[in-house]
Amino acid sequence: MNTINDSAIKKLKLLFTIVNRNKGEFFLDVISQFDVNCQMAMAGMGTANSDLVELLGLEPHKAVILSVVREDLVDEVLNCLEDKFATIRNGKGIAFAVPLSSVIGVNLYQFLSDNRMGRGV
Repeated sequence: MNTINDSAIKKLKLLFTIVNRNKGEFFLDVISQFDVNCQMAMAGMGTANSDLVELLGLEPHKAVILSVVREDLVDEVLNCLEDKFATIRNGKGIAFAVPLSSVIGVNLYQFLSDNRMGRGV
């Protein structure tokens, strides 16, 4: 008989979120609500030429947020982000996740997966 072990290995994904730079801190906070221990934000710049940016009223300065998320939480995080993109003023963005194939070290994995002692996943 198979039983599910609470400390079973959970796969991880790297979530990319690209938003207007002035909304970067807001989206970092939104994502952190999902037991995300590792996030990094970088400045990015859109690739549209300046005439197109002006014509469409786009914001070329972007925040690129990288977040390590447990695979079982990815859909929930993406749904939340989709909701925020639709409801927050000037909160448009894009988000997608790619699988991480390996992590070196048990302690690093436990930190990234928020699997600390006594927390159970």
